[in-house]
Amino acid sequence: MRAGFLLPVALLMLGIGLVVTGIAVALVVRGASGSRPSASGTATPPASSTGPSTTAAPMTAAPLVGAPVSQLPHPRAVSPVALDARLDEPLSRWLWLVKWFLAIPHYVVLGFLWFAFMVVSVIAFFAILFTGRYPRGLFEFNLGVLRWTWRVSYYASSGGLGTDRYPPFSLQAEPEYPARLDIAYPERLSRGLVLVKWWLLAIPHYLIVGLLVGGGSWAWTWARDIDGSSRLNVLSGGLLGLLVLVAGLSLLFAGHYPRALFDLVAGLNRWVYRVVAYAALMTDVYPPFQLDEGGAEVPLPPPTLPPPTLPPPVADDRVGPPPQAR
Repeated sequence: MRAGFLLPVALLMLGIGLVVTGIAVALVVRGASGSRPSASGTATPPASSTGPSTTAAPMTAAPLVGAPVSQLPHPRAVSPVALDARLDEPLSRWLWLVKWFLAIPHYVVLGFLWFAFMVVSVIAFFAILFTGRYPRGLFEFNLGVLRWTWRVSYYASSGGLGTDRYPPFSLQAEPEYPARLDIAYPERLSRGLVLVKWWLLAIPHYLIVGLLVGGGSWAWTWARDIDGSSRLNVLSGGLLGLLVLVAGLSLLFAGHYPRALFDLVAGLNRWVYRVVAYAALMTDVYPPFQLDEGGAEVPLPPPTLPPPTLPPPVADDRVGPPPQAR
């Protein structure tokens, strides 16, 4: 016995869900947009109506002197993995809708490159195990694959959609491209850690990265039940996929990329690539459990401490005749 009313009810619920999702995304975009600061990040005080006209120096944000430690900006973690991203504005409102299609040639090449990446990682495993060194040529090749992947991801997918410049077909560093990645070459690596770090020590980070990137990009798939009926499954792209979708909708409807959202996406990608470099045996430095937001890989300066408070001078109240001159 089949209930014929289930399909209309399901379609009605799907429509309501899409409407609610659209409203939620619109609210997120509006909240994330906020007020945009000027491009220079500085402000000039208004000139006084009286007195001579002078050129005022730009005002910069001063550190929070005397603020509680919990309110001071934390320093960036020290890591051999340096990931940089520059928001390449102005961005097209609609190009992000077809970037996945334009990047298909890159995806084909990266499929072969990642197969080679895995083979090279296995060879490097034994090289580190017996010699304690990662062969420099193999290291540079795998670093090139990660660089290529980061540029394509930044252009077309969960990297952030932060540029409209088509990524180059290159394993080399591209200083002019707005997405850059570098990993410091380790002169020596631990022979013992190579046995456990990629599968045992990295498990906590695997759980976090799994939540960030999910099972892949957004996709719609049809599946067949045993009785032949069809159902629609939605495969989630993780937190990064959702944030990048919100950024794309903001570009489409508001015409700009929310800066706070960009900083968050860049920080999450930085976390992912730190874990990838560690799991690929390219460093012995354990990835920090720290979200370093922002596109530039520049450590924050240490917080400015307030100057020491000196006791006030004690006044001498004694009154007496001045000393006699000899």
